[in-house]
Amino acid sequence: MVGRLRAKGLLGELAAEFAGTLILILIGVGVVAQVVAGGIGNHDSIAWAWGLGVILGVYVAGRISGAHLNPAVTVALAAFGGFSWRKVLPYSLAQTLGAFVAALLVRWNYTEVLGKLDPGHTIKTQGVFSTLPGNGALPVHLWGGFRDQVIGTAILLFLILAVTDLRNNSPLANMAPVVVGLIVVAIGMAWGTDAGYAINPARDFGPRLASFFTGYGTAFRDQYGDLYFWVPIVAPLIGGLIGAGLYKVLIGRFLPGPTEPDAVIEENEQRVRESQPA
Repeated sequence: MVGRLRAKGLLGELAAEFAGTLILILIGVGVVAQVVAGGIGNHDSIAWAWGLGVILGVYVAGRISGAHLNPAVTVALAAFGGFSWRKVLPYSLAQTLGAFVAALLVRWNYTEVLGKLDPGHTIKTQGVFSTLPGNGALPVHLWGGFRDQVIGTAILLFLILAVTDLRNNSPLANMAPVVVGLIVVAIGMAWGTDAGYAINPARDFGPRLASFFTGYGTAFRDQYGDLYFWVPIVAPLIGGLIGAGLYKVLIGRFLPGPTEPDAVIEENEQRVRESQPA
């Protein structure tokens, strides 16, 4: 019985990660399609919409799965936050699938305007779905994009841990998604030039696959012809570990431990969650 309950619990968590990432990408890739193909909005529209997508995705999934919505977050929490390593691959696959399905919906909905702007479905509109070094136009190459993604994701994880650490001055639980969304807005406004701030392997690879299967034959390469798809996968995973590790070293180890009542409450809540069917 316990095993079945745990299996159902994991299924619920994966469904939540799928749904939360789906919402994130519907808003995020949708706004890029609107700006690039529809000519409505600008860089600020993109930065704010991605942040709103994070907020809404976290509100959707947070109660059930913790709303990682990002394999870099999942891996970093497994390494430094006590998250179960056995859930890392299932979470990452659910996140990537959610991003893939969302991107297919965006691709379908924007078929006409994408086709008018870029009939050959080339690198000109590939950036709607996945990132490119230098946003496809500036003199930034593969390793510049790699460097950028390591730094950007390190910032993301450092700040996520800072605002979700209950021992720190964390926001109230119902406001944490808003603050995390604002972190993404800030990164987008300050770190979007060199590589489009993917900072999330699922966010990049899921839509990249969707674009490849719907006519973008060069989806896995950048504007220089280099095989680029792996950069927004590997670099964010490394950056997330660095950012989470730095938080633990610079801040986390100096904070007081949780009080006994808080620990007891958390333990009781965990027992209640495990005893209930998903």
